[in-house]
Amino acid sequence: MNEQWVEQYYSNGIYPIISTILRALLGWLPFSFGDILYGAAVVWLLIKGVKLLQFALNKQLFQLDFKSILRRGLIWILLIYISFNVLWGINYNRKGISAQLGLATGKYSVTDLKDLTAALLQKVNESNTLLLQTKPAGMKPYQIFDRSKQAYREAVKQYPFLNYHQPSIKSSLWGWLGNYVGFLGYYNPFTGEGQVNTSVPGFIQPFTNCHEIAHQLGYAKESEANFVGYLAATNSKDPDFQYSAYLELFIYANGNLFYTDSSAAKAFVKQLLPAVKLDLKNLRQFYKRHRNPIEPVVRWVYGAYLQNNQQPSGILSYEEVTGFMIAYQKKYGKI
Repeated sequence: MNEQWVEQYYSNGIYPIISTILRALLGWLPFSFGDILYGAAVVWLLIKGVKLLQFALNKQLFQLDFKSILRRGLIWILLIYISFNVLWGINYNRKGISAQLGLATGKYSVTDLKDLTAALLQKVNESNTLLLQTKPAGMKPYQIFDRSKQAYREAVKQYPFLNYHQPSIKSSLWGWLGNYVGFLGYYNPFTGEGQVNTSVPGFIQPFTNCHEIAHQLGYAKESEANFVGYLAATNSKDPDFQYSAYLELFIYANGNLFYTDSSAAKAFVKQLLPAVKLDLKNLRQFYKRHRNPIEPVVRWVYGAYLQNNQQPSGILSYEEVTGFMIAYQKKYGKI
């Protein structure tokens, strides 16, 4: 699919209209309508599965019209696939944020990676110090949602293409499940809603909110949504949002550095402030408490989905935001 055509006619033409209408229709609801649809779909599949099992146990499978069942199934799959792409999925083929900012993304050196990690280390410590000085009370989900919208209102002053109309960001009804299968948030292309797992540690939620809003704005690839979320969160006047974004990007950059220079990566971690190290420790413990044999399977399936949507690195696509950050740092001399 032609990237220029998608960027001009879909991502900046048709899609903003579709997404704004969807958010206007369902954004006012205090709960996620999309989550209810997903839940109903799962229940329907379970009922059909139980009925099929009953037929098998009663040796009545020969009574079923498998051709008709297969035909209806294929029709439903085709309708869902077409709807997914028309409502959002075509964005996977756009030119994206690198073209909008004129970033020269591509291969980078270990030195580039060290420079970025060092800059992020400084920002993490500075924002954490500011956060401790202001001593803000823990934010409730609705407060994070409101401040996420404000973060984009600030970001649009510098990046006009990040204009966010008709906000629709909500708590996931399945957050408890997300803790076990490993999701922090997700976008529902059929309803236009952005869902955030609000049961995870609070300090990572602001960045997750900004990431999901980026998906709503048409940045489908995870690396791009991470970068756009970073631009929004760091333009926020809230130290919570700045700290959340800088810490998340430090984790990605330092993780990439570990593969090429583990000694340097460990040295950077040692320079984190004690309060930051405590947050990382609490995050590790949170994931450890919810570790289970199902999560690797879910991650594999999701990785396969990403690979089939212009993201060959699969689940590691999130970490590719590092390339955007290095290109941005080289062009603007800052992060």
